[in-house]
Amino acid sequence: MFESLDALLAILAFIGIVIFWSVIQVGRDLMSRQKQSIARHSEEEGGLRDMFIAVDPQKLFYYNMAALFIVPALLWGFSGNAVLVVGAAIFIIIFPRLYVRWLKKRRFDQFEKQLPDALLMVSGAMRAGASLTVAMESMVKEQKPPLSQEFDLLLREQRVGVDFDTALKNMEKRLPIQDFIMVVSGMRISREVGGNLADILETLADTLRMKHQMEGKIKALTAQGKMQGLVMTSLPLFLMFILTHMEPEAMAPLYDTLVGWATLSVIAVMEVIGYVAIQKIVSIDV
Repeated sequence: MFESLDALLAILAFIGIVIFWSVIQVGRDLMSRQKQSIARHSEEEGGLRDMFIAVDPQKLFYYNMAALFIVPALLWGFSGNAVLVVGAAIFIIIFPRLYVRWLKKRRFDQFEKQLPDALLMVSGAMRAGASLTVAMESMVKEQKPPLSQEFDLLLREQRVGVDFDTALKNMEKRLPIQDFIMVVSGMRISREVGGNLADILETLADTLRMKHQMEGKIKALTAQGKMQGLVMTSLPLFLMFILTHMEPEAMAPLYDTLVGWATLSVIAVMEVIGYVAIQKIVSIDV
């Protein structure tokens, strides 16, 4: 009997060691992929480097891993809810990618807002007799980032011997914005076939300004729909919060049982799908 018990304990210990080793290997693989993902979003084209944000990817990875271990542990200690802990861990893993995407969108939006005024400044300087390079240098001194940073980098590339068209292509890769692509095409056509570049830039500035006005009107008209989507998404969560404080005993199975955790998972998925669907409906691209 004791021999069979010892054999069973040995088998269980072996299985435990295998599971523990497998978990370690999976964890190391996930950490390696997360490190590569953070480095890629920091150093590749369109990442933090192209947004003139000097951050060490190694430090970002360490901060992300620290948050991945500390935040779920604190949530488990305070709530004991496995669904909340898993959701927090998933969010922390994807947060660097979402944050870089948000920074990029904010930078592109700011660039688009600055572009019409910048084009008018370049056009006015060229009408006064300045060359295109001198006009852009004057515009860079007057404008604020991110537009001043991008055009200053273009001018720096020209000073070290890069061709103007190549510098424009590099800038277009960093800023794949439809408005700027239209400006680049106009400048290239003007340089190839001739014409008054000042008039072209002024026309482009007026076109972009009218486009931004139209986009502003569309955002104002769809603001109600976006707010309704936010309210409809938040309402079930608000009711859940109120019921938890009013009837904690009745709501306890939702947080303490496996069936309750599965229900919370389904609710979370449906909430995300509903919010994304509403945002897609009310988002109109000009």
